[in-house]
Amino acid sequence: MYAMQYEITLPADYDMSIIRHRVATRGHRTDDFGGLGVKAYCVRERGVGGSTVNQYAPFYLWHTIEGMNRFLWGGGGFQGIVTDFGRPRVRTWTGAGYAQGPDRQLEPTIAIRHTEPLPADIDPIDAARLELSEMDKRSATSGVVVTAFGIDPMVWEIVQFTLCSNDNDLSGIRYQVLHQSIPDRDRLASGPHW
Repeated sequence: MYAMQYEITLPADYDMSIIRHRVATRGHRTDDFGGLGVKAYCVRERGVGGSTVNQYAPFYLWHTIEGMNRFLWGGGGFQGIVTDFGRPRVRTWTGAGYAQGPDRQLEPTIAIRHTEPLPADIDPIDAARLELSEMDKRSATSGVVVTAFGIDPMVWEIVQFTLCSNDNDLSGIRYQVLHQSIPDRDRLASGPHW
């Protein structure tokens, strides 16, 4: 599994209905995209839910690297982002764990991303095991649809990503979810990815 996100920060006075329309008319295109486990069409809207920015920030959990590559440079969809907004920096994390929550059959309305650096004095094995335990706790939280975590070994950063059917007290950056595509969600293995 591979986790991926790009964030497009928009002007403070940007009409976010443009993004909502974009997702409403184009979001279905990834509903059957091979290799894609989960795509959450995430936005932050200035003045809503404590956000200070307008942002379009889709988050992906890829079942296969081939699907991710086809999306990014094989003509699979990323070109539309580049054409309309310029080429954003794409963050990736090696997927290390995945779990479905009690609300797995519901549509998510909230996404929460939490990142934290892995201190230099922490053994990566211990950190991954601890994060797996935290993921298991998150997956049992009321309202959780799915949760996952990944690690970027270049900068030793852990990312937690959770989709929820309602708001809760999980910490991190909160996004509104406008649409989710889950063509290969059932092919994402639950538990550790090592």
